Formats: sequence, C-alpha cells, structure tokens
Amino acid sequence: MTVGVVDYDAGNLRSVETALRYLGADFVLTSDPDLLRRTDRLLFPGDGNAGSAMNVLNRTGLGDMIQEFFGSGRLIFGICLGAQIVLDGSEETPESCLGLVSGRAKLFPFAIRLGGTAAGGERLKVPHMGWNNVHPASPDPLFAGIPDNSPFYFVHSYYPAPDARNVLCTSEYGIEFASGVRKDNLWAVQFHPEKSGEHGLRMLRNFLELEE
Repeated sequence: MTVGVVDYDAGNLRSVETALRYLGADFVLTSDPDLLRRTDRLLFPGDGNAGSAMNVLNRTGLGDMIQEFFGSGRLIFGICLGAQIVLDGSEETPESCLGLVSGRAKLFPFAIRLGGTAAGGERLKVPHMGWNNVHPASPDPLFAGIPDNSPFYFVHSYYPAPDARNVLCTSEYGIEFASGVRKDNLWAVQFHPEKSGEHGLRMLRNFLELEE
C-alpha cells in the first residue's frame, strides 16, 4: 500500500516525512496529481493561508485530484489546514474551498480583540498554539488505542465548523470547537499528529491500518 502525501507549498512537510518513515510507511511526497492518483490513500497536510493554498490547488490540478480521490472511496487524512479547506469555504478567504464536507472554517471569535478575552475573563492568544486535549465525538477507528482527552499539538487561528453530523472530535479554547471532521472515507484533524508524540504516531498508524 502506497500513501500519497500532497505537496502544495503549504508548510514544512519534514515532520510528516519523519513520522511516516518511523512508522515504516511506503509513501510518495509529490506535487504531481497524476502520481498521487495512483496511490492507495492520501495524506493532505498543510499550514498557512486558506486562500493561498486554494490558489495553488486550483492552478496545479491538485484540487481536482483530491476531489476525484474522495469520490473514488479511497481513504484521505487531512491535517491542520487540510482540515479547513476540505470544507465549503473559510472566513480567511472569499475563495471557495474543496467542498468535500459541508461547513466553513471560522476565526476564533475573540481574535478580533487585542490578546483576546474568552468568556469568564480568561486572556487567550490567537493563534491557538500548543498542547490541548481532544475528545472524540463518538467511537472512531482513528482513535483506537488513544485515551479520551489525550493531548495533541495545535497551531491555528481558524477552526473547522462542519455540520454536526460530521464532527469527528472536539476541543476547548475559549469555546468548544470541532478539532476534527469525518465524512465517509475522509478524516481530517486541526491538530498535528506528526508533532504530537506517542498519541499522534498512534493516530497516523491507525490511519495507515484502516480498512476501506
């Protein structure tokens, strides 16, 4: 089984490569949509701006490839920005996103005030950066062997806001937000499993071992 890792100029992929090598995965990291079409499952990571990412995906044909891959029923795992641009759109850009999951990415509501103030007066910073607990919304094979409320590493100012039926997991940062989405053969998480130690590696292994 070969895993295709989508390279669309959206962040440093070194940590993803390192994690996959550690797990012994057979993978190809490329920006060539034709090579990615021939892989068995897809890893869709990324950092940065949703509008810039969509411009690259649209210009290179990678966006069409991801949509086709999803339609084929093969498994896809999105990470960080990849959990936002699988939605219909984002408050970060007027550009339409991939539309694989209904919903939009939203800016944390306290981000517009200097430093941010959450309910109850707690001072919070945006971007939300560091370790935070993740709670699965319901049992899911992606979380097999991972205790409830395990910590994962986050770096983001926007978060996915999908339809309730597509919420994979939640976290709290001033508000409760969806920290992951799930639809059919697609899983996507706002945090970085590849930077999250033991639990993150277990999640990546779970994805590699998922049955179609």
